[in-house]
Amino acid sequence: MSEIPTIETTRLSLRGPEPQDYPDFKATFTSYRARFMGGPLNAYESWMLYAAEIGHWDIRGFGMWMVHDRVTDETYGMVGGWQPAKWPEREIAWVIWPDKAGRGYALEAAHAARGYFYRVQNWETAVSYIDPKNLDSIRLAERLGAKRDDSAASIDGNDVVYRHPSLAALSGTQLAHGIEMEIGHYADPLFKPEGWAID
Repeated sequence: MSEIPTIETTRLSLRGPEPQDYPDFKATFTSYRARFMGGPLNAYESWMLYAAEIGHWDIRGFGMWMVHDRVTDETYGMVGGWQPAKWPEREIAWVIWPDKAGRGYALEAAHAARGYFYRVQNWETAVSYIDPKNLDSIRLAERLGAKRDDSAASIDGNDVVYRHPSLAALSGTQLAHGIEMEIGHYADPLFKPEGWAID
């Protein structure tokens, strides 16, 4: 098995999925939260998908990280790269456990993962395949600077494709500054977001 890199951000540690992380994954993917990701799954399907998450790193050389709190080590979800067989392009994907949404974890982790893929693995582009009814993920993709790309191939015709800006298009921009500023707000213990959860 290839070594999975660890990425650290202000609040988070992104590490490869391990057996002890499975219960949180199963609880999410067998729940209503998974309705936009092919679920809810049964216990067997959930186990098979988790095994695929781990094996993806060996097959593709990239994959999904488990998102941990740097202080408590609690898991909040998964974020990273995903490209199963017949996927048209490499995807940046995310899922946050239902009780951890709305605290900016997906934004912070996805921003870090995308930066890793661009700077270390030299990706020139990436997409996110999103169910058109999944408004939370669409909002998150847009906050990351992704734009709907109707010219891109869809997985099965039931998703919309959001194209992420390239590293060159992000570097030194107001968008990049805005993402960092929003992450900084969520990291501030005095910051109290209002409204509904958006990640």
